[in-house]
Amino acid sequence: MHPRTMQTLGGILSGTGLFLILAFAGFLLIQWSTGALTPGGLGIGVFLILVIFSPLIGLGVYLWRRGAVEAQEAEAAEKQRRLLGMIQARGQVSLPEIALELRATRDQVRAWIYDLVHMGLFSGYVNWSEGVLYSAEAAALRDAGQCPRCGGALELAGKGVIRCPYCGTEIFLSGAGAQP
Repeated sequence: MHPRTMQTLGGILSGTGLFLILAFAGFLLIQWSTGALTPGGLGIGVFLILVIFSPLIGLGVYLWRRGAVEAQEAEAAEKQRRLLGMIQARGQVSLPEIALELRATRDQVRAWIYDLVHMGLFSGYVNWSEGVLYSAEAAALRDAGQCPRCGGALELAGKGVIRCPYCGTEIFLSGAGAQP
């Protein structure tokens, strides 16, 4: 189910449940005030209202919250897809440009890049100090064993990440277990 549909359905269920509770509570109060309802009948009526209509409100709130969470996840996935498309299409993209286009912070962009690396979708390198992402062939970088920026020897920095200890450039390999 689409996240926005979940939120809409959740709102409808919660609103309906609240309306029905208020309507039946009003009916019970009218009956109580006219003397047509005993205290025991009022208690049973309130109990039945809560047992029957409270789950509607609970389910509605759950669907609304779940829809909001899924909408945020879908938005983040869409931004990751756009980020990958930008890098592949342009070959070289600055971090401020990415952050501006995707309406994100530098830390969010950094997290998305690492997510794409761990999913095996991004291969290239990033110079964090200059704030530039480069799309590159992982095989050429592995074969060279040297930093594409300064020529220094590369070190394995983690799963699918190779770092130059001299200039701080990080190279991301799509074959996550590959070493330089």
